Amino acid sequence: MWTWGRKNKKGRLVIEPESPIEARSSSSVPTEDRPHSANSHTNFSSTSSTSSASASSFKSHIKSSLPENPLIYNKSDIHDALLSRRPGSSRRRLLFGKDVVIFQRESGLPLSYSDSDSELYHRLAQISKSHHTSLIKLLGASLSGPYVYLVYEYVQGANLADCLRNPNNPEFTVLSTWLSRMQVAADVADGLNYMHHSSGDNSVHNHIKSSNIIVSEQKNLQLRAKICHFATAALCCETQSLSATVEGTRVYMAPEAQLTHKCDVYAFGVVILELISGEEPLMEGNGGGGGGGCRRVSVIETARKAVSSCGGVRRWVDRRLKDSFPMEVAEQMVKVALQCVKEDPDSRPDMGRVAGWVANLFLESESWDTEMGRPIDMTISLAPR
Repeated sequence: MWTWGRKNKKGRLVIEPESPIEARSSSSVPTEDRPHSANSHTNFSSTSSTSSASASSFKSHIKSSLPENPLIYNKSDIHDALLSRRPGSSRRRLLFGKDVVIFQRESGLPLSYSDSDSELYHRLAQISKSHHTSLIKLLGASLSGPYVYLVYEYVQGANLADCLRNPNNPEFTVLSTWLSRMQVAADVADGLNYMHHSSGDNSVHNHIKSSNIIVSEQKNLQLRAKICHFATAALCCETQSLSATVEGTRVYMAPEAQLTHKCDVYAFGVVILELISGEEPLMEGNGGGGGGGCRRVSVIETARKAVSSCGGVRRWVDRRLKDSFPMEVAEQMVKVALQCVKEDPDSRPDMGRVAGWVANLFLESESWDTEMGRPIDMTISLAPR
């Protein structure tokens, strides 16, 4: 059961499901034993008051431990936040004391919804059921004319594209170990699988690419990945891929026009190939034919060429890993990625299968890393061995 248009202390509208504890207590506690409303003039015994206070405290504790549900923000709140640029990031903003990132997207909602948040309420109600560690949390949204403003939590880190390719220092990458790259692959696969099969509306992401994946350092110094733009396609009513409008991102687009889960699978395959090779998704390459010209070559093409030649995968894997990776696992990962980028969507695997394959290969990589061990009698380094 959903509470529509409820306002919190700051006057913002909240989409909030009924508490499971409240639902359970309302059906199991006899009417005469239930606590009365705050406006009731009935006197309770001290025992009842203590019991009621304990139950209320317990429910408050449970509620405080649950993720916050998305909010409908006022247009003025969004406007003020857009003017409050925070240090350290061009997109970082301050909204009601929280560090957030705000994206403006064109709305695909019918014009009849331009002055009403009813459809946005409905969509947020579905999305508020979804919480996953590999997805950057959606805090809320605001509808303003032809635009939807999406508010996400701010996550300290760098996008995957910058982690793999630093133009100021091409020889350096924070993802300097095979296991760190497999962790990113496993996180993204797990997040996408959750979106497709376990989220509130089983939605399509439609914006999977390396620049929309944030790599952040955890307290244990481990690098983990989170997917940006969760629920953007659903809230903006996108029906086809928008990546074609940006030069250099067409390679992430599946050949078919219809937006389905298989489009995300295709884009994920491209991201995996980037992770393994360190290459740009689309590069200037040799045109061939002896003409000396150049043409755009995708990472998909270079991967297929590597698989078809003896020892090609070893030469194709990012040289900054310095051959410190399990060869069989690397070959299997490339094959998984190439399965994902098949032109026929029916030939591509479901994201659940892909996530299972990647998880197994991650475990194999962990075993390989443990067997390799760390050097002794010298300074321990995270650099490739």
